[in-house]
Amino acid sequence: MLNLDTHILIAGLAGSLSDREIKIVENDSIAISGIVLWEISKLVQLGRLALDLESPAFKRLLARVTIFPITLEIARQSTELDFRSDPADEIIAATSVVENAPLLTRDRKMLRSRLVPLA
Repeated sequence: MLNLDTHILIAGLAGSLSDREIKIVENDSIAISGIVLWEISKLVQLGRLALDLESPAFKRLLARVTIFPITLEIARQSTELDFRSDPADEIIAATSVVENAPLLTRDRKMLRSRLVPLA
């Protein structure tokens, strides 16, 4: 099961994944951290993302995605990573560590981590 970073999920919705990313996503089930939903909601609120969160298409997508809740273990792991970033990215990365779900991301800080399993 893959854990998608927020920007990868948005790129997938926009049809702008790279060929490599498409191959990875096609061959595995998809998961996201619950904080990804918050990030998407904030981007919509701030006008940086045009997405109808109530649309049937978005709701169908969410029905096919595993959503990992933020647990105490994930919260604690987010403070023990080998990089510092914004709190949402740290939660997303910690989710991959705790759930042993490779992270698909474009984020340079997360890609340099030796702790986070990467796709």
